[in-house]
Amino acid sequence: MKAENIAIYDALVIGGGPAGAAAAILLAQTGWKVAIVEKKPFPRRKVCGEFISATTWPLLHALGVRNLVLAQAGPEIRSVGLYAGTTMLAAPMPTPRDATGQWGRAIGREHFDSLLLARAEDVGAVVLQPWTVSRIEESVGGLICAIIEKDGRRHAVRTLRTRIVIAAHGSWEPGPIPTQTRRYPPHGSDLFAFKAHFRDAQLPSELMPLLVFPHGYGGMVQTDRGRVSLSCCIRRDALERCRRTWGIAAVPARAGAAVMAHIQASCLGVREALSGAALDSAYLSAGPIRPGIRPFGPERIFPVGNAAGEAHPIVAEGISMAIQSAWLLCELLAARKDSILADDPRAALASIGHDYERSWRGNFVTRIRAAALFAHLCMRPATAKGVVALSQHSPAILTFGARWSGKAQSLRGASSVGNPVLSR
Repeated sequence: MKAENIAIYDALVIGGGPAGAAAAILLAQTGWKVAIVEKKPFPRRKVCGEFISATTWPLLHALGVRNLVLAQAGPEIRSVGLYAGTTMLAAPMPTPRDATGQWGRAIGREHFDSLLLARAEDVGAVVLQPWTVSRIEESVGGLICAIIEKDGRRHAVRTLRTRIVIAAHGSWEPGPIPTQTRRYPPHGSDLFAFKAHFRDAQLPSELMPLLVFPHGYGGMVQTDRGRVSLSCCIRRDALERCRRTWGIAAVPARAGAAVMAHIQASCLGVREALSGAALDSAYLSAGPIRPGIRPFGPERIFPVGNAAGEAHPIVAEGISMAIQSAWLLCELLAARKDSILADDPRAALASIGHDYERSWRGNFVTRIRAAALFAHLCMRPATAKGVVALSQHSPAILTFGARWSGKAQSLRGASSVGNPVLSR
C-alpha cells in the first residue's frame, strides 16, 4: 500500500469498551491524534454486572459523561447483601468518599458503552467500527497495523501507522495482538459467564446481593429502565450437569436457562426476587473467562482494562477498574507527550511502561488476588458454608468486603483525579 494511503495516528486504541473509550477521550482531550478500532457495532449488549462504583464518578466527570450516565443509570445502591440457600442478608454499602456524595449505580452496557464511545468521537477521536486488527508490525518510528472491516458485507483492508497501541480488548479472546492470550484446551474448572435482564422483579432498589450457589457465584442489581440485571459465573463441569438436570428426557436444557434454574433452586432470595418477573431479551454468555494478571509489554503496546488484568467478577468492579487503569496510563502519556513524539522515544516509552505497571499493580494486584481467593471459597460448597456462617454471625463483614473491593477507595498513584492536563 502506498504511504500516502496510510493514516497516521499518535495512538491506536484496540477496543471501544469502557477502558478503550476512556483512554481515547483522555488523550484526544490533550491534543493527541487517536483512533479506536472496535470490532462490534454499537449499541451491543455484553455480559457484565453493570455496576459503577462511587469511586468512578470523579473520573466520569473528567471524561465529560457523568451527568449523561446519571440521567440513564438505575437507583443508588446503598446496601450490599448475600443470598445463599435460605440465607438473605443485607448490610450498608461503604459511604462514598467523593465530595459529590454520589453512590454507586448500574447501567446497561449497551447504553454506557455507547455514551463513552460517542464522547470519544465528540472530542476528536476517529472511531473505526466495526473493524478488527489483523496484524501489528514494528516499523521505523512506530507500529504498522492492518485492520479489516467486519460489517458482514465487505471485507475492506486498511493500514494504519501509530506511535503507540493501547490494548483494550477482552481478556479471553485470542488474536494476533501480543497482549492477547492463546487458546487453552477445555477444562472442567473453566468459568463461563452468563447474564440476564428481568422486568417486574422484586429486588429492593437499593440492594446489590452477592449470590452464592454450588460451583458458581453471581450478583443482582437494579439497573436502568426499571430492569434487574443478574450476572453470574459457573464452572464448565457444573454447567454441563445443570443442562442435564434441567433438560427434558435426553435433550439438555439451553445453557442460560439451565444456569438460571440452578441459581433459583439454590437461592431463596433469587426465587423471591424473580417471582412473577419476566425475562427481558435473551440470555447472554461469554467465556471461558480468564481472571488474573497479564504480562505487560512489549514496548509501544500498553494494556488497559481486562487486557492488563481481570478480577473475578464476584467483586463487581470490572467497569470501574477498566476506567481507572485507562486513567493511570493516560496521565503518564499526556504528561510525557513531547518525549513520546520525539525522534527517539524509546527511553520515554520504557519509563512510562515501568511507571504504569508499578502504579497499576499498586492499585489492583491485591484486589485481583483476594477476589480469586474469595471466589474459590464461594464456589466450593464446603467452604461456601463457612463464608455464609461468618456473614450470618457478623453481617458487617459484607460492608468490609465491599470497602476492600474498591467501592470506597479512591484511585492511588495518580497525581490527581483533577489533573488539569487530563481534565481540561
